[in-house]
Amino acid sequence: MQSKTLVVVGMHRSGTSLITNWLSCCGLQVGESLLEANPSNVEGHFEDVEFLKIHEEILTSNNLPTSGLIGDQEINISVYQLEKLKSIIKIKNKLYKQWSWKEPRTCLFLNTYRELLPRSKYLVIVRDYQSVINSLLKRDFYEIEKKYLARHFVKRTYWLYFRKARIKRNLYLNNTERYLQVWISYNEHILALLEKLPAEDYIVINYSLLEKSDRKVFSFLTEAWGFALRYFSFNEVYKQNLMSQSPDLNPFIKNESLLSKAKVVEHDFEKYLSVY
Repeated sequence: MQSKTLVVVGMHRSGTSLITNWLSCCGLQVGESLLEANPSNVEGHFEDVEFLKIHEEILTSNNLPTSGLIGDQEINISVYQLEKLKSIIKIKNKLYKQWSWKEPRTCLFLNTYRELLPRSKYLVIVRDYQSVINSLLKRDFYEIEKKYLARHFVKRTYWLYFRKARIKRNLYLNNTERYLQVWISYNEHILALLEKLPAEDYIVINYSLLEKSDRKVFSFLTEAWGFALRYFSFNEVYKQNLMSQSPDLNPFIKNESLLSKAKVVEHDFEKYLSVY
């Protein structure tokens, strides 16, 4: 029998860690073992390691990067991997009356999870493509800069005054469109799910709005969906200074069809966004 299950769904760097942190503070079980914090998520990722590992295994077996930062490539799940997923879900249903998980690669397997967890509810987090891509690029640049700053004084100085700006610009030139395609693909997976779900089985929110409307979202989770939670203020976990700034990326996007497609995706979400 399926326990009460909440699936937190959203593209990488969309605020799903922040939302899941808040849910955990409200008393929801979000995983026995969570991915540790790192410089890109200093407050923690709040990703269930069990789901993360099986998602990475599936991606590897399809010769795809474990990051899951891919476009619309086809992904096949073997019978063995499907049984492992069933086992994870079975154990969680046995241990907990209500539980949740967040792992961005979940977006790539939504059809499978809909079959395995037919009574689950979906908390969908959306974030505009400019903010998401900037956050991804900022994370990539941090890893590059970290290597240079670990070198001796002369090379560090050369990096700061001569290489840093050029390498950062090249990073944006080479990866902005790629990440835009990933953003489109992930959100198209989400939209395809929403088209199939009954309206009472999902709520779609922009994470930035939760700062002002957390009580209304909390009430929906507890009253409409019946999750047994205790209220914890979202402002206690929301730290504005950790949110990535979003300079205009359009100059780095030469493919006009990609921009048009992204705008269509953002428009398509408007009919699903919950208004608070």
